[in-house]
This record gives sequence, structure tokens and C-alpha cells, in this order.
Amino acid sequence: MEIITGNVEKITYANKENGFCVLTISQGNEQEQIKAVGYMPQARLGSVLELRGSWKFDSRYGKQFMVSSCTEKIPATAAGIERYLGSGMIKGIGPKYAAKIVAHFKESTIRIIEEEPKSLGQIEGIGEKRISQITEAWQEHKEIKNLMLFLQEFDISTTYGIKIYRRYGNDSIETVRENPYKLADDIWGIGFKTADSIAEKLGHDKDSYARIRSGILYTLFQASGEGHCFLTEEELIQKSTVLLDISINEIKKTINNMKLDESIIAEDGCYYSPTLYFCEKGTALRIKEILNCSYGTSDLYIEEIIDSIQKNTGLEYDDIQVKAIHKAVSSKFMILTGGPGTGKTTTMLAVIKAFSHMGRRIFLAAPTGRAAKRLAEVSGSEAKTIHRLLEYKPTEGYQKNSDNKLDCDVLILDEASMIDIVLMYNLLRAVKNSTVIILVGDVDQLPSVGPGNVFRDIIESGTADIVRLTRVFRQALNSLIVSNAHRINQGKSIQYCQGRDGDFYFIEENDISKVAETIKDLCKKRLPEYYGLNGIEDIQVISPMTRGEVGTRKLNEELQKVLNPESFGLAHSGVIYRVEDKVMQTRNNYDKGVFNGDIGKIIAIDQEEKKITVSFDNNKVEYEAAEFDEILHAYAITVHKSQGSEYNAVISPLVTQHFMMLQRNLLYTCVTRAKRLMILVGSKKALYMSLKNNRVEKRNTALAARLCELASEEVGHEKNQ
Repeated sequence: MEIITGNVEKITYANKENGFCVLTISQGNEQEQIKAVGYMPQARLGSVLELRGSWKFDSRYGKQFMVSSCTEKIPATAAGIERYLGSGMIKGIGPKYAAKIVAHFKESTIRIIEEEPKSLGQIEGIGEKRISQITEAWQEHKEIKNLMLFLQEFDISTTYGIKIYRRYGNDSIETVRENPYKLADDIWGIGFKTADSIAEKLGHDKDSYARIRSGILYTLFQASGEGHCFLTEEELIQKSTVLLDISINEIKKTINNMKLDESIIAEDGCYYSPTLYFCEKGTALRIKEILNCSYGTSDLYIEEIIDSIQKNTGLEYDDIQVKAIHKAVSSKFMILTGGPGTGKTTTMLAVIKAFSHMGRRIFLAAPTGRAAKRLAEVSGSEAKTIHRLLEYKPTEGYQKNSDNKLDCDVLILDEASMIDIVLMYNLLRAVKNSTVIILVGDVDQLPSVGPGNVFRDIIESGTADIVRLTRVFRQALNSLIVSNAHRINQGKSIQYCQGRDGDFYFIEENDISKVAETIKDLCKKRLPEYYGLNGIEDIQVISPMTRGEVGTRKLNEELQKVLNPESFGLAHSGVIYRVEDKVMQTRNNYDKGVFNGDIGKIIAIDQEEKKITVSFDNNKVEYEAAEFDEILHAYAITVHKSQGSEYNAVISPLVTQHFMMLQRNLLYTCVTRAKRLMILVGSKKALYMSLKNNRVEKRNTALAARLCELASEEVGHEKNQ
């Protein structure tokens, strides 16, 4: 084992997830630079690292130092201190102030910051506020540094180290030592497997109750990420046994204890997390209560209202649309569903106008910001995201709830197939029993990203009034996007445009590397030049998967290079963020008021503070470096993340390497995102695989059964009377 110490001169590669780096170390002007490879989460430009490891000669990359452990040191020279402070590690000191401070205090800079911070006021531009900020940040940095020294042997990245410190403060090390499984419960991004690895290295018992309990909760959490509300007893035991590698008896014993303290809930052989159990049960109960509430509206004069709307708008509704309007004004809970081109939006607008004629107060909402914006545009009325409708406030929760109801007569929810069970429950809690609820959506699209299959379950239960729009209007049939969407839904071969004035194209390319090049050329040159489209704002690349040469990760790197190559940028953990970058929020962040799937644009970057400002439909949100893992570049997004949005042009790769995700409903959802232009790039074999694979992953949900059971109880109660 050899030890080397040097300054970080260049970071060639850095994986922000696990801290793996390839970087260049300088040991002084007279010695050659050294290429170091290994897990070095502390590495940043200008930092001084003490590395332990051994030398290796690589035929391609030459001589390398393979790092087994890494410790950060305070630099001794003025130049080293300037690079160290200028790296952005201390809030309040960026490159500009680092240069000023070191020019004034030279090698005494670190001592001044630690022992005489008020002396920093001698530097022009540094006032009391910045001194306080620097002092606080330096103390936090020291604590985080101690924490990182403790965590480095567990391969915990700097990003997570900071999150751990912010959650537990100076008790971080003690907390992790005592019960590392708390990390899986409390720190977003740290799962059971990471916590389990730490526990093993700390000598925790493999059969401990804390470990088994955490593993069971993790198993349920993983299932919810796949859309399930529960696991059967057999599924929970089998999956937990594989994860934990212990006896079934130990699993069963722990499950029984967890049932007693209600950290899991069992019902009819199904095991829920408490949150999902009460949300599913509560959703069914609220739907029943709303349906059972008498409502005085009659459709007696609806024909006159429909005639008036048709005269004013110049539209003529067909029989099924008229039926939908009648049903809406006489229902308490209705579902309007249909594919593209079937008049879903036109019918919804007619329903809105009908209720307006009747003097009803109407609220419009949708699950995502983009869907709400589109709903507002087509309706000419205010529409909000469901979270904003419910007035969610950080730390306080939903301001609209069972004690403070929404003041509306009619609530219309667009893109309802995207609503998961947790959001639906919180919404229904805030609705008066007298409110008419209308869900609008396409049941053939992908279900919600979150747990549950609410839209489909309500339809299958038969408890709500349902209107299915099936006729595709003549003007819609002129679009191959619309007609092909229906052909895809039926498993039929699709049709392509041959000329340059069509709206649906298939570019055959069997070489996966050329697929990526074609997509870049379409975004950068061909579509902007011919159609006048903006490569960032108008064109959306949608890929079935995140990994691979034409997965979203790789495509985002490549598309940023061609669409936004030269603007001012900030490098962090191997990723470059630039002003004008299109980015997506990857988790619900109630503190910031942004939610999983929201797409925005970077509008400002602060190098000094290491901050990024993103605009989400005029909602300006600021991210510190430790929060950068919440946003991803969105030049290319997955099909699931595209739900609820429409784009002028959609480009999608179809390659056999994505065979696991080549499914009919994914292709259908992807195609129905395009308004003006749809382009598939790839192989005909992959397209054939998508059309023929109609396997829909069944989700473990019981909402439909609960609704049927409640309806049966109601019928039985009426008979007994």
C-alpha cells in the first residue's frame, strides 16, 4: 500500500451517485501529474487529497494510481488554499472572494476563517452578513468533513453525506452507528441495501429486528414504486426472504410483530404500508359518500342549454357527446374516457359550458403543471395542479382537507389516469359530498407513476357513471398521429407518411449508434430548418428506457452538446448544468412546490454560491449543490415521465435492446404525446415487438373490490329496510 498526497487539478469523470472518480493529481511543479482512479467522494477542483492505494498500468490509459481510501487535507500553500476555497465548498466564498481573501491573508487564510472570522471584514465586499454565512458554512463543512471521513468506507457520496448531516446534525455519526437502517427511512436516495451494507461493516446482527423490519418495509416500498398498493403474504415473505437472506420463520415472526405495532397492516391476506392502506380504503369510502349525497340538479333544460352552446360556438355535438353532457349534469361522479380524436376535449368543454349556464361554480385541475396549463388554454378558464388546488404548504400539509373543504359545485379533473391513490385520497378528503366530480382521461394510457390504478379501478367497479367516446371524428382521421394511435391500440400495423408534409414518419435504422446520430440531427438541424421548430422547447425525445446508447441518460448528454453547447455552465459531480437547459424534477418536493415530472428551464446559475435557479411555468425554484440530484436533464425523457404532456414534435427511438420495455401501451402513450409531428427512429423488428406485446403488468390494488363491496352493502341495507 502506497500513500500519495496532492492537489486535484482536473476531474475527468465523477459519478455523483457513488463518488467514483477519475482525476488528475499534482504533487508539485517538478513532479509529473498522476492519474488517480477510485472512490473519492471528497474530490473537487483545488482540494488536497491523501490517497492510499497501489499502481497499475493500463494498456489504454497508461500508469494509474488505484485508490483504496481517500482523506481530504487542508492545503498549505496560498495557491492551494485559493483553489480549495474557490471550489464552492464554503457557502459565501466562490472563486472571486477566494482570490481576494487569499491575496490579503495568504497562508494564514484558514487560521483567520477559523479563529478570527471578523477579520474577513477587511476585504472589500464582505460585510457582516457574508462573514456570518462563511463562519456558519465553515463550521458545517468541518462537521461534514468528519462525517465523510466516517462514511467514506461505506461508499456514501458527498451528496448523501450532506443530507445525512442536515437531517441529524452533530448527532449524525452516533445515529448511523446506533441504527444505520434509519437512513433508509429518513434520507431520500439511500435505500435499504446501502443501509444494510453500512450495518454489516459496523457489525450489526444479520438477524436483528431493526434489519428485518427495515427490509420488510423496503420490500413494500419497492412494490409501491412498481405501482402496487399491497403485496400478498406469499409475495411479501418470498421477496423479503430473498432480500434479507434469512429464514422464513424470522420473517414471519417480524411480520407478526409489525402487525401488532401497526407498522404494516394486514387485510384478507394482503399486506399494506399504513399510508397506502388508509388511502385506498379512504378513497373508496369518500366515493361512496359522494355518490350517496342527494343532488338537486336535473337535466330538464339541458337540451336548451346544448342548443345555446352549439349556436354560440358553431359546433355540433353527436349523440354520444350529447349523452355525456346529459350524464354529467345529472351525475354525482362521472368518468369521461376515450382515445385521441374522439372529441374528449370538445365534450369536456361542452360540459363546462353547460354547468356555467346553470350557474355552478366549477374548479378545473390536472395532476401535472403541463397538463393544468394545457387545460387552462383549451378551456379559457383557470386550471391548477391538484397540489396547488389543495394549497399544499411545506411542513403544514394540505390546507384544503376534511376540515377546510374546496368551495365548488363541480370539480373536473383532466388526465385522470395519472392520479395515484395517495393524491386521489387527499383530493377527495377536501371535496364536499355535494360536489359533482368528473374524471376525464384515456384508460388505455399508462397508469399513474405512483401506486394504484385509480382511474381503471373506478371504471371496473361500475359504481360511477361512465361515458366512453369511441367514434373518431373525420377531421381527426386526417392525422396519422391519431389514426396510428388507434391502430397501435388494436395491435395493427401502422402507416407512415412518404412526403414532407405529413405528421407521422418512421426512419428505419438498425445500427443503434446511427439511431442516436439521427435523433441529434433531427433535433439540431432537420426539424428546426424545415418546420421552424425550436430544438429545446418544441421537440421532445421520448425513450422507453433510461439506460443504453439511446436511453435517456446518454441521449441527454449528447443532445445538450448539440442544442445548448456554449452557454454559461456549472460542473458538479460529472454533470454540466447550463443556462437554458431543459430539466425535470424527479421527486415530489413539497418544500419547493415542485413535483415529480415537472419540466422547467434553468434561468440562472450562481457560481459563487453553487446554486441553480429553474423556472417551472414561472415558478422560480432555487437548488443548492446538495439538491442537484433532484433534477435531471430533460432533452430526453422516459414514456412514463411524458404522461400528461403534449409536444409539437416527438421523436422516439425503437431498438431491440429495449426489448423489456417494448410494449403496446408504452408506444400508444408515446405517440399520443405528439400534436404536430411524430417520428419513430429504429428497427421494424422493435416496432413489431411493441405492437404484439400487449402484456399489461397487473397492479396489486383493491379499490375496485372495495367500491363493489360498499355498493353491495348499500343494496343490502336498502333491502333490509
